[in-house]
Amino acid sequence: MTSLLDRRADELIRNSYYEATAVRPLVDDPVLEGTLDADVCVIGAGFSGLSVALECRARGLSVIVLDAHRPGWGASGRNGGQMLVGFAKDEVLEHQLGTDGARAAWALSVEGVELVRERIERYGIACDFTQGYLTVATRKKRIADLRAWMDAATTRWGYPYLQWIDHDAIRTRIASRRYLAGVFDPLSGHLHPLKYCLGLAQAARREGARLFAHSPVVEVVRGAQPVVRTTAGAVRCRFVAACGNATLGDVLPSAIAARIAPIASYIVATEPLGETCADALIAGRAAVCDNNFFLDYFRVSADHRVLFGGRATSTGAASARLTEAIRTRMVHVFPQLAGARIEYGWGGFVDVTRNRAPDFGAIDPNYFYVQGFSGHGVALTGIAGRAVAQAIAGDHATLDAFARIRHARFPGGPGLRGPALELGMLYHRIRELV
Repeated sequence: MTSLLDRRADELIRNSYYEATAVRPLVDDPVLEGTLDADVCVIGAGFSGLSVALECRARGLSVIVLDAHRPGWGASGRNGGQMLVGFAKDEVLEHQLGTDGARAAWALSVEGVELVRERIERYGIACDFTQGYLTVATRKKRIADLRAWMDAATTRWGYPYLQWIDHDAIRTRIASRRYLAGVFDPLSGHLHPLKYCLGLAQAARREGARLFAHSPVVEVVRGAQPVVRTTAGAVRCRFVAACGNATLGDVLPSAIAARIAPIASYIVATEPLGETCADALIAGRAAVCDNNFFLDYFRVSADHRVLFGGRATSTGAASARLTEAIRTRMVHVFPQLAGARIEYGWGGFVDVTRNRAPDFGAIDPNYFYVQGFSGHGVALTGIAGRAVAQAIAGDHATLDAFARIRHARFPGGPGLRGPALELGMLYHRIRELV
């Protein structure tokens, strides 16, 4: 299953705007060969794995990071770039953790956004960071949902910064007739995710972590001194942190792996539109996302393109057809872009849980995992990495708080999980139409 997912993901990244505009090192990190020792072995060189590495190095622990490809190859280097306060399904956290628990979780998500900004400054990462985020409603019945969410965030979850944007005002924020109302969040924002991820990787190297590329993990031998085996080598360690998210289904215990499913999402980038045209589309260049189940998300890049994404599936269908589908949705929002050329189209797999809440925990006292960010990983991965490093150092408070969230498995096993998920998405698609 994982190898098939990798092949599909490899096809979907071939025309990535992010890969075309980020600068990777001239030479990849080495392949792991032979057996090495470290305090901590991290599986995955994306946002969460690199966050674990940085936090563990700050605590004086030796760290080896293994990646099946290279830093930022997965979701961390191809996502929409939205850096958000909150969670994909905030009401799930409140239902399971109570109001106080949800408030504490929201406070951690705010810390996650602040941690991204702090790392950008501390490590000098040039990643086109821009603040401002709009959640918008496309239907009258969604306006009430949006208002209720804002009221809950303001009154129960301790987040007083949100601003209600009514029907008339939303037209001054977005040059589109599609949206009926919105909520503006001045603390959330967006960035170039691959530039940020590569900056974290370089920071981890400078801090003394050892990174190995093209070193897929095939087995974790659990015990007092775990051994993480790759196709050409092994790492003996005291602690393991599994941070591969959607790509670790063959490595994690099946009961843990079954809690997430890979959902493919796709993005297109227009040709450069020029500064004046780009500024006229979205006031302040805020990132935008609607609150539909099958949502559109978009923003303006630093080089004046529109990056527009959506179209969730579990299959990772052919890129050319999906590029045209996303372009059609973009023109539905912005008819004025009907003549704009699409220069890039790419996609990738997001790891989602059934309840859309993040899944962090411990498999063994020395074997930790984080997964299920469900589209909110840019900010939450920093908190996840810090929570794992804290647990390794003996402070389990944050990790245990997230481990209280109950998760159900996706039905069908690895082979049938995709078709079962497609049926579920079809149900929600029909519900949105009625």
